[in-house]
Amino acid sequence: MHSGVLVLFLSLAKSCWCAPQQQSCDPADERLGRCTNTDVNGYGERPTCTELNLGYCNDMEYSRTIFPNILGHRSRVEAESGAEYLLLSVIHGLLNGECTPEIRLVGCSVLASPCQNNKMIKPCRSTCEALRKDCIHAFEAIEMAWPYFLDCDRFFASEQEGCFDPLAGMRARQEVAMSSLSPEEPSTIIQFTYTSNTQMYSLLKRTAAKCSHISHVYSIGRSTEGRDLLVIEFTNNPGRHELLEPEIKIVGNMHGNEVLGRQLLIYLAQYLCSEYTLGNQRIQTLINTTRIHLLASMNPDGYELAAAEVEDSNDPELSNQEGHLLNSWTNGRANAQNLDLNRNFPDLTSGFYRNRRSRFYRIDHIPIPDAYWFGKVAPETYAVMKWIRSLPFVQSASLHGGELVVSYPFDFSRHPQEERMFSPTPDEQVFKQLARTYADAHATMSDNDTERCGASFYRNGGIINGALWYSFAGGMSDFNYLHTNCLEITVELGCDKFPSEGELYPEWKRNKEALLSFLESVHRGIKGIVTDENGNGIKGATVSVKGIRKDVTTAEDGDYWRLLNPGTHILTATAKGYSRVSKRVYLPHSMNKAGRVDFVLKKVPVEPDIHDHLFPTVDSWDQFDPYNQFERNSDPDVTEEGIERLYEGISKRTRIYTRLALHSRLPGSTAATSSLCSLMGSRAVALPQLVPELAQKSLRSKTQFQSVDPHLKSIAISAILDMKYRPLIHLSTNNKCTGCSADSVTHMGTVRQARVPSPYVDHFKYQSLHLNDLKEQY
Repeated sequence: MHSGVLVLFLSLAKSCWCAPQQQSCDPADERLGRCTNTDVNGYGERPTCTELNLGYCNDMEYSRTIFPNILGHRSRVEAESGAEYLLLSVIHGLLNGECTPEIRLVGCSVLASPCQNNKMIKPCRSTCEALRKDCIHAFEAIEMAWPYFLDCDRFFASEQEGCFDPLAGMRARQEVAMSSLSPEEPSTIIQFTYTSNTQMYSLLKRTAAKCSHISHVYSIGRSTEGRDLLVIEFTNNPGRHELLEPEIKIVGNMHGNEVLGRQLLIYLAQYLCSEYTLGNQRIQTLINTTRIHLLASMNPDGYELAAAEVEDSNDPELSNQEGHLLNSWTNGRANAQNLDLNRNFPDLTSGFYRNRRSRFYRIDHIPIPDAYWFGKVAPETYAVMKWIRSLPFVQSASLHGGELVVSYPFDFSRHPQEERMFSPTPDEQVFKQLARTYADAHATMSDNDTERCGASFYRNGGIINGALWYSFAGGMSDFNYLHTNCLEITVELGCDKFPSEGELYPEWKRNKEALLSFLESVHRGIKGIVTDENGNGIKGATVSVKGIRKDVTTAEDGDYWRLLNPGTHILTATAKGYSRVSKRVYLPHSMNKAGRVDFVLKKVPVEPDIHDHLFPTVDSWDQFDPYNQFERNSDPDVTEEGIERLYEGISKRTRIYTRLALHSRLPGSTAATSSLCSLMGSRAVALPQLVPELAQKSLRSKTQFQSVDPHLKSIAISAILDMKYRPLIHLSTNNKCTGCSADSVTHMGTVRQARVPSPYVDHFKYQSLHLNDLKEQY
């Protein structure tokens, strides 16, 4: 709706948005015949039936109304000049078509109630309450209160009092239309148009409200510009994980200008809700046995930019149409920080390649390197990582655009200098089957005759290893695989990243079966529960498959899922402090659901062993942003209070040292009677976390910076020169560098690390400080 109309409406609403006061006749005026108090409604006029002649209400199921009406309007002219009628005239544009014509019809039933024998018949309260429940979110989305004249208690009547349903006629027409559909036509009706972010939020919330018994929406965080990252969930028990029920997610619009996936997930949500309600057995079975999570837009900020670019390209006065076509290919791809979200995840693949030949290196649940948090982490990436870690996802897909192919990990080449190099995971065959599931069910993806945007994927049947296509680090699919149990594929939906609105329905038809088949494919392989001898589930136990160097871990209650292709497999379950149990399992090709394989483990004495590092620990995988770097970087104003919060989780001695450094109180002549390692305490910490604050202090106050300890000053200067490198030099009370090789450390002297580029080399000379002296200074 045009902003001018909205401003006009709000200004009128501000002055008129109140119920008119009923007027009573003064006894003196009544004696003079000027008015009477005997009128039914007390408005100075005897209510009489009249022809219904309100422009926006002329399609009501009745033809006669009454004035004064419920709101006190004495005539048609007075009703048409009120803010209530103005709202009804603009409601369609105000709510972007949502909840109309329902709100208009119910509003008209209040403004112009039906009349019979000069008596008013009020609309039914139950109709009003149902409408409010379904549509309140639409008003909340535009930060507008529910209209006062739709107050269900004040202006509506109960069935016992006698009322009429203003929506009965519309429902009857819809039922006739539905019954006239032939069996071949879909029974679910979806409007195949583009949706703005506000419309998307409203539509998802409305869908969840309609199917509240199987669906609900939740936010996993906010984008850079504060937009919700809204997920809609479908399951027979929404809001909680059920034992042995697999969890699957689909993410759309990771690149803001690749919008088809976003729309397909919005349509899929409506389809699942409607078909479940209509009794579709396939959809009911899917939802009753699976927990489905749909994140329609991971990059709503980028979408806003891309949508604006497309709108501009339709401007007939635009001189450079080719320039806009080029911009639509790139504008909105990144988030509002200009970060490509599919390059912003931790690069765990490089570590896998470096250590893959090590017999004891664990390639599942690889921890996020501490150094990652000192880079630029997008709020969208941060939110999705927390989401991925919080639920036991088994399978996932990320929907993109620009090609017609399904790619699967690894996306980062095993040789850094090779842009196109086949780089398989240990689950190569399982990933190929997942990719084939989507491609084969798609109408044209695996078709050899399909044109493929200039590439040649038809030879591979529409699937390809990601790194063999092109290599990049920091991708979401690689992160899912190496950090969690989840196997994720990337689906490129077509050549056009932002297809015309007329292509949305054909694209839905091409992808609907592929989406449903992919959701059903999560019921493949094996599942089970790992328990102790008392029947208690064991959290964090590992289940391995012989010949596949990728284990999965059990969820909170001990349940697990392992995607596997048909064949014979040897499974082994174990957990720290428990025995190791192996089983031989055969999965026939005819299986259409996961096989059940449970394990019971016996407690055994825990002894230090070289295999201990095979199990995730609190100090490794469970640590997420251990230095609160994301929170600090999200705050543009780094204040002393913010720094205090940053170091709340670090030992007191470390905080003393940090505050002294930041306040420039470090004395240069402190007695060197205690090592810096001792100062930092038994808990290993990363000293270079001080660097950003020191660098910023140096830029703010030259005088303050002059008094900082010279060794810390050198670190800050290095940080200013190159903020990219922040090596983690870990120190502990044994006066040795934890995690450093012997040749990289000179004890109590210069701490060097060969892989650290200039200007950090030779800058890690720390003056030994005495803890008691520091406490006195503090």
